[in-house]
Amino acid sequence: MEPLENGVLDGNAIGGLMLEVFGTEMTAAVSTCGGCGAISQVAELAVYLPGLGTVVRCRHCDRVLMVFVRARGVTCVDLWGLASLA
Repeated sequence: MEPLENGVLDGNAIGGLMLEVFGTEMTAAVSTCGGCGAISQVAELAVYLPGLGTVVRCRHCDRVLMVFVRARGVTCVDLWGLASLA
């Protein structure tokens, strides 16, 4: 998958990860940013894949929406930055 700009991927990069965590295809799910209220499909969000985990940010205000970290075979998920995900 090619980075869009400055190493940033789109939300399709976490499609498999979200399928693993939620048990369903989630790239078409609609997210609402808890910071600015922007509404976007998961596929449109900004994804960063640093060495320690996966960070998903709002493209409008850059707020962290989701964080995925694997520890000892378990995927830990923080969705604190989302107002909703449906």
